[in-house]
Amino acid sequence: MGSMAGRECYHCKQWVQEREEHDCWTTTETALTQDLSGDLQDAWERLRETAVSFGDQRIYASHKSVMFSRSSCYFFVRPKRKFLEVCVFLGRTLKAPEVRRVDRASKSKVVHVIQIRHRDEVEAPITDWLREAYELSDVLTSNADKGRANSTPKARPKQNKAKVAPKSIAARKSGRR
Repeated sequence: MGSMAGRECYHCKQWVQEREEHDCWTTTETALTQDLSGDLQDAWERLRETAVSFGDQRIYASHKSVMFSRSSCYFFVRPKRKFLEVCVFLGRTLKAPEVRRVDRASKSKVVHVIQIRHRDEVEAPITDWLREAYELSDVLTSNADKGRANSTPKARPKQNKAKVAPKSIAARKSGRR
């Protein structure tokens, strides 16, 4: 039997033919972005085109986000009514006016939340950060896996807990008076 072009769905594990619509969670990229304003639609298209230009990756809808992933997600977009919320995973903390919030995602990853309202905002430095996240994605994931594989569980010191006999109810009551 010849090999068929396609992929296995990340969520339901069903085989999906190449270019075939698959909607196991009733969430698609189109469904998430169809109600965006014209400016946001243009910004979304430019953001997606930029990410696709980086190279091989998976782009899929999950819940209320569109995920961009190599071996793990390197950024995702939450389409909102007034902006696109772009969450970028990097190995360092950025300090820039474009970054609205920064949170630690894991020991090796820091997530940066950026709001995009117009196509013209999808340019440097944001595109540079996306490329950096794309290139670091596999490195950070493999480093995390190595750390887990090489680490050994730490032995917990034994604790000698002195057993204290519980006070009787009568003794507790008499102590209150």
